[in-house]
Amino acid sequence: MYILIVIVHLIVCLILMGVVLLQSGKGAEMGAAFGGSSQTIFGSRGAATFLSKLTVGAAVLFMITSLSLSVLSRERSVASSVVDTEKKAEEVVPKQVPVPGGPDKIPADKPAASAPATPPAAPAPAK
Repeated sequence: MYILIVIVHLIVCLILMGVVLLQSGKGAEMGAAFGGSSQTIFGSRGAATFLSKLTVGAAVLFMITSLSLSVLSRERSVASSVVDTEKKAEEVVPKQVPVPGGPDKIPADKPAASAPATPPAAPAPAK
């Protein structure tokens, strides 16, 4: 479902970009308004053309797919964070692995070597 919505979203994005680039600009009408023209500021508005209707439809689809992707990605992130916390819990508690040559592997006939409790004393200086 998520992948299908992503594909539809990408197609709608491409359509929306193409339709917006195909439309003519409205800059001349606004510039004429400051020159004393009797038209309205943003130009005269006639009947909606096919391109403007297609732009509105693509924009609505873009918003719907964007919202649905955000809801679906939130559900995916919650599921992945649960898995991550389980992995982190395993990392916090280390598993005890027997070390070769550890205390349980010392033969009974050999005493365990231990470090001296105190370091040897330094010789006294000669006079």
